Amino acid sequence: MMQSLLAAYLEKEGYDISAVLTGKEMFSVLGNRSADLILLDLTLPDEDGLTLARQIRARSSIPIIILTARKGMEDRLAGLDIGADDFLTKPFDPRELVLRVRNVLKRTGERGHEENLVFDFDGWKMDMRARTLTGPDKTEVPLTSGEFNLLAALIKSAGRVLSRDYLLDAIARNDEPPSDRMIDVFVSRLRKKIGQKSGKQDYIVTVPGHGYKFAGSLD
Repeated sequence: MMQSLLAAYLEKEGYDISAVLTGKEMFSVLGNRSADLILLDLTLPDEDGLTLARQIRARSSIPIIILTARKGMEDRLAGLDIGADDFLTKPFDPRELVLRVRNVLKRTGERGHEENLVFDFDGWKMDMRARTLTGPDKTEVPLTSGEFNLLAALIKSAGRVLSRDYLLDAIARNDEPPSDRMIDVFVSRLRKKIGQKSGKQDYIVTVPGHGYKFAGSLD
């Protein structure tokens, strides 16, 4: 009931809304259309909202406003730590939600103009919007969706060690959870594909007991 009321209210304010009930439905929608913002309830029938927020943030920088009836500070801190852009506790006035939506969209819109969508390193170019990796010889390197998502996560955090759990969230598919072994498989494939063009395979460094990091120098 609350979902349909909020959807109707936001549509009246001029927003195009896709309302879903589960995390699986949400990822299905995101796989077929772009979104400017996600309103995420922490209490969902199929999965905890904080887990979904973590999965979203590992894949993209789509703004997230968390909605919850929980009063505790721990959930608020956890949500903000994951990377949520705002947090609203129920019950709330729909007018307040609209103001928060406007503010987050304005804030992230300004940030989006500055956000780097193309990364260059040693003659390589990775275009996040086009989802392409181009080698020093100007030819595109074919990557699977999982390989691209893993490399994108590493490059966006170049020089920083990313845990296996973080990378698992980054490569997760909408229809099934990835296995831990997939991380090693994707890393091995990426090293081989990059090495075939540049002769260098140590862009992705294994940090034993911690995870992986991207060791290339971004231009």
